[in-house]
Amino acid sequence: MGDMVDFGRVILFASSALLLAIGVRMVAGRLAVPTAGLLLVAAAAASDIVDRLDGVLTIEDVQRIVTLALVVILFEGGSNIGVRRFRASAAPIVALGVLGTFGTAALVAVAAHYALGFSWTVAGLIGAALSPTDPAVTFSVLAGRDVSGRSGTILEGESGFNDPVGIALMIGMIEVATHDNGTLWTVAEEFVREMTIGLAVGVAGALALAALIRRAPLPDRTLYPIAVILAVGAIYGTATVAKGSGFLAVFVAGILVGDMRYAARRAVRDFGSALTDLGELAAFVALGLTVDLALIGDAGLWWQGLVLAALLGLVIRPLVVTPLLLPVRLSWGERGFVVWSGLKGAVPILLASLAVVNGTDDASEIYGIVFVVVLCSVVVQGSLVPSVAARLGVDMVPAAPHS
Repeated sequence: MGDMVDFGRVILFASSALLLAIGVRMVAGRLAVPTAGLLLVAAAAASDIVDRLDGVLTIEDVQRIVTLALVVILFEGGSNIGVRRFRASAAPIVALGVLGTFGTAALVAVAAHYALGFSWTVAGLIGAALSPTDPAVTFSVLAGRDVSGRSGTILEGESGFNDPVGIALMIGMIEVATHDNGTLWTVAEEFVREMTIGLAVGVAGALALAALIRRAPLPDRTLYPIAVILAVGAIYGTATVAKGSGFLAVFVAGILVGDMRYAARRAVRDFGSALTDLGELAAFVALGLTVDLALIGDAGLWWQGLVLAALLGLVIRPLVVTPLLLPVRLSWGERGFVVWSGLKGAVPILLASLAVVNGTDDASEIYGIVFVVVLCSVVVQGSLVPSVAARLGVDMVPAAPHS
């Protein structure tokens, strides 16, 4: 009986927290602020104020919750892009996803070393954590809107493609930080292996999923959304077990099946959208509960995070992204929109948590600084995306419903 009561408490806590998160989302909509920002602040404040919430989730628990959320978010994001839109913007997406991620990591590391005084190893970990943009925040900010031209597709594609790159980079940097024989070659090996296996599994998984949808009619249309999400889980699991990038695999699979037409397509897309919303809420609540606001204040991490956030948004991203977009046929307004809208979110915090789990030097400081940078990016950059788009002549109009 005691086990049932304990389990009931878990369900009560999780359900209540997510219901409150929906309320926070309603408030965020009225304030025109991205939901992620308010959720992070509310959850972090609650964990500091209410002692029982402190430690209710371990870092490992949070990693699992965020991973599950990102699997759904990345597949849904890839499906929204589809093959046709991706093909038209493949070159800038790949350039920003690979070269942009490595360039951002390098310049952030330089800033963390010279401006904040961290060792090169710790600075490299901070750079790796902050290198990718975030699909949860990007898709959320652009949700329900069609962005004119190709800039919206480029932003969505970049945020999906650079997460696996950032994760591979972070894993390699942790190897360098925790092993005496770790070198930058370790980072390169990790990157090539994860990308190659993830891409192969994603293509194979998409072909299998397409065959399932087309050639194995299910007895009840309501089974299609369940079958698709279970297939997505199998794709992620296969790539991960094979030591590849599961995130890249599900994103590629989403792109490849995104343009498919079939009878239950609308039900599948509606179900995917609902799971994406749930995943976003759960991820940011969980992440916020692990943040120690007292440490951020007492250790002065808030000003270090603000310095990096300003450098990242106003100096580093423009320096990295602008040259990569010069060969692309975009207006200067569209280029400026892409530069501004490189939002940070759950993925950088997830990457910082890897440093905590693996016991790297200054892991708590890394986690706190990344949280501050993410919060600034979501609240400041994310809130201003519509205004910046209007100033730069980039139209954002309500999107058509799923068909």
